[in-house]
Amino acid sequence: MPIYEYRCPECSIFEVISPMSAASDQQSCPTCGGAARRKMSVPNLSKAGTSAFQLIDSSERSASEPQVVTGALPSRSRRKSQPYTTNPLHSKLPRP
Repeated sequence: MPIYEYRCPECSIFEVISPMSAASDQQSCPTCGGAARRKMSVPNLSKAGTSAFQLIDSSERSASEPQVVTGALPSRSRRKSQPYTTNPLHSKLPRP
């Protein structure tokens, strides 16, 4: 159901949740009982696409419910890793 905002001239702004067919232009203020007019406000529309929502949902869900991995760990390779470069001058550079 939509949320309608009403502005009371004496008090402040308040919200009313009602069906679209029952929304009126005036509502009685819950604080003072005076007549309050309905305020034109920005609708709460989604600004993100479905793929963005899926990414947000999956990242929030993974924080509390991480995926469980089943099976053996990958084996470690015993072969020597390849150097980044084959230039012999690079081997003379200082190492961290």
